[in-house]
Amino acid sequence: MATFQPTLIVICGPTASGKTDYAIQLARYFNTEILSADSRQVYKEISIGTAKPSAQQLSLIPHHFINHCSIHDTYNAGIFEREALLLLELLFTKHKVVIAAGGTGLYIKALCEGLDDLPKANDILRQLLQIELDEYGVDYLFKKLQNLDSEGSKTIDSKNPHRVMRALELTITTGKSILELKTNPIQSRPFKIVKVMMDVDRQTLYHRINTRVDEMITAGLMEEVKSVHLYKNLKALQTVGYSELFDYFDDKCSLPEAIEKIKQHTRNYAKRQLTWFRNEKDLIPHKLFSENNLKESKE
Repeated sequence: MATFQPTLIVICGPTASGKTDYAIQLARYFNTEILSADSRQVYKEISIGTAKPSAQQLSLIPHHFINHCSIHDTYNAGIFEREALLLLELLFTKHKVVIAAGGTGLYIKALCEGLDDLPKANDILRQLLQIELDEYGVDYLFKKLQNLDSEGSKTIDSKNPHRVMRALELTITTGKSILELKTNPIQSRPFKIVKVMMDVDRQTLYHRINTRVDEMITAGLMEEVKSVHLYKNLKALQTVGYSELFDYFDDKCSLPEAIEKIKQHTRNYAKRQLTWFRNEKDLIPHKLFSENNLKESKE
């Protein structure tokens, strides 16, 4: 009789596509736990703008890597990979199936395949890029990246200065697209991986995004952003939903303009997430992840 192989079901997809609800549905079916693969939900100080599961949702299923650390801590995909693999080793002693859910492609890649061995940062080049960032802004640097690496830039968060600068470093230093640099062999994992993609048409997705931004404002996003305004230069806060309201609090735009920018930038981010996940292999649309798939994984 074949020995059952522990299985990690990864729920991926763009923001506002329904990953949280679907992951909870699966976790309840398998009576298991959920790992969040979201690079912003790890931070305990920011909740509304990161669309964390609600208190009621968190009470239904044990979640990991939610409120995991502080915005003042260093946290990245490499740390997540190490911690998540250690946690899975423990969870698979109690559960045959574990769920991971998130929209941060790099975190999912780290968990499932390991990270690419990219060149280290060039300090002099980083200083020059920082000067350009301070003087001209992140949009200027992103346009520079688009000119140098048109395809690779589509996978980068254009509003995240650290990601944009790192991509520019790699492209300028190596003369290659960042897509070419992602060539490390996939690392084997001691568990089966099933990747499920949230299958939502773009018009519906964009409507959900716009509605959710309005709901975030009503839920107190402005107060949350104001509470961390003093730390706006931290890497953890260089993200959609916070950067735009920082500009509002700094009198760089009106509130309606800031809210509209959040919606626009979130839609842009969702588009980049879709581009990232289209390059993934063996994705199963969630509408096709049928009861038979569930039963097969459960047995």
